[in-house]
Amino acid sequence: MRLPFFHRAATFEHGIHPDYHKETGSLPIKRLAFAPRLIVPLSQHIGKPAVCCVSVGEEVLRGQVIATADGFVSLPVHAPATGVVEAIGVMPAANGKMVDSITLRVYEADSQQVQVSAPRDIEAMDKKELLAAIQSTGISGLGGATFPAHVKLSVPPDVVIDTMVVNGAECEPFLTCDHRIMVERTKDLIRGIRIAMKVSGAPRTIIGVEDNKPDAIAAIRAALPADGTITVQALETKYPQGAEDTIIYALLGREIPAGQRPASIGVLVNNVMTLAYLGRLLPAGEGIVERVLTVAGPGVEKPGNYIVPIGTPLRFLLEQVGAKSSAQEIILGGPMMGMTISSLDVPVTKGTSGVLAFGKGELQEETPRVYACIKCGECLKVCPKFLNPSQLGLLAAKREYAEMAERYNLDRCFECGCCSYVCPSHIPLVQQFRIAKAVNREKASA
Repeated sequence: MRLPFFHRAATFEHGIHPDYHKETGSLPIKRLAFAPRLIVPLSQHIGKPAVCCVSVGEEVLRGQVIATADGFVSLPVHAPATGVVEAIGVMPAANGKMVDSITLRVYEADSQQVQVSAPRDIEAMDKKELLAAIQSTGISGLGGATFPAHVKLSVPPDVVIDTMVVNGAECEPFLTCDHRIMVERTKDLIRGIRIAMKVSGAPRTIIGVEDNKPDAIAAIRAALPADGTITVQALETKYPQGAEDTIIYALLGREIPAGQRPASIGVLVNNVMTLAYLGRLLPAGEGIVERVLTVAGPGVEKPGNYIVPIGTPLRFLLEQVGAKSSAQEIILGGPMMGMTISSLDVPVTKGTSGVLAFGKGELQEETPRVYACIKCGECLKVCPKFLNPSQLGLLAAKREYAEMAERYNLDRCFECGCCSYVCPSHIPLVQQFRIAKAVNREKASA
């Protein structure tokens, strides 16, 4: 169901309309049980990893700081459960790397109530105090970007933010956790927006929500303050509507100059999940120990949106939701920009927005044959950045990575996957672009 036709839905040029599979958007959020052991990485955010401040054998309480922030661009880590520190050392992460982690053995009788908190009077706090308090919550971008929330909200003195854009598009197929947050935790969202506006100095906020979520738009509209500083705008259901560049253009008609950030055009963008947790945790004086994520896909018997403790191994999570024996491919995030994983022993982290399970051949052909580019131009028609993916792909095949960046604006690509989605030759364009960027970064730092 979408909004009636007489409501104008904002949008951007190009993009695609994949099958969305948003059935879990109508299901209320449920809480998942604790796993016997939780694996908590010290690096779950962009920036320096946290520094462990507990020792093996130490008892910890749910909500207790177990690793402290290492500087400004860093975040603390809180115990997601009450238990005993069983091990401290490197453990596998979803990206295939080994990262420093704390393994907790959870007390079986532990409740899911946070044991450590320090409620705050946020109305009495100034900007500096609020930023320090936001950092202490450990909140990073929960839409998947994992940028520390307090860093994003730290607007330089010479920058003026005239509008904060709140991203409620959730354009990735299958994912509906943002949808349910907007419906069920609307007050937390509005409170988080108020805090972010105070800290950043933004005088107004626009919440963009795709028009396939009319209940979310209605819930937000009913909770909006009377002063008109916060509004909600329907967006056309189209991918990648939720990308930073496209949602700014859709709502404000502004374009971010190449190499610049949204702040350069007076805009600050935040995800609805991030702000809802900010509004929930900051007044309570709690750290983030869990998050809402979507578990879905044809390989799951009980799809839905679940509150999952940080550090929960994916194997335990999938067992709890009834993963089918046919499930052979697991994706973290959405199918367009998420990553497939090779091990179920990696944990849920702050940036895990979804866990999708597919059987053999359900996601795509097992090994699609790649053909030569036929110059059909389909990739040009869908690229939201108006790039030439075909030309970039031809250069990538020849390893002309520098030319891709210098002449064809490779760095403007945010890897949405639209070009790969429509390519009739099955050319893995996005994968080629990622390799090219990595090679260019390595050469630049040499």
